[in-house]
Amino acid sequence: MNEFLIEGSQAIDREELLIELMDRYGQDILQLVYSYVKNHAVAEELTQEIFLKIYERIDTYQQRSSLKTWIWRIAINHCKDYLRSWNYRKIVISETLAKESVTKRETVEAEVIQRDEEDLLAKEVMNLPMKYREVIYLHYFAELTIKEMEGITGVNQNTLKTRLKRAKEILQTKLRGRI
Repeated sequence: MNEFLIEGSQAIDREELLIELMDRYGQDILQLVYSYVKNHAVAEELTQEIFLKIYERIDTYQQRSSLKTWIWRIAINHCKDYLRSWNYRKIVISETLAKESVTKRETVEAEVIQRDEEDLLAKEVMNLPMKYREVIYLHYFAELTIKEMEGITGVNQNTLKTRLKRAKEILQTKLRGRI
């Protein structure tokens, strides 16, 4: 039986490890995945696939980085692979056609909700280009340091700092006078 150690735990077997990792990182990974795909159902499906991938590849973890960094790298790479896939492109085309057929009139309730500050900020963050949305999410929502972000994304720290600065500037410009 293969046994594994994770930070702050005793040696456990593969299945127990998966349960522990899902408990510890499941919600964070789900939120990360949602920041890429912008669809709850797809995010949940991809999160399950990510944890299956982690289960299958746990023997390859070589402790060169923290377990969290290793898991986040798998999740980010899985999301990027999904976004390049034909399945994703087909869904985007279908959703675009469906939106065009929906009536353009919005209800008063939808307009009030749309003007809510948090919703506006979240919407603008989600509209950022991927490289900026990624650093905003990792820095502010996942509360990772620039060094941790470098380990996860494989992008140089100075580049990450520049992207973070540029993302904040874009958000400030878009939100000026609206919040």
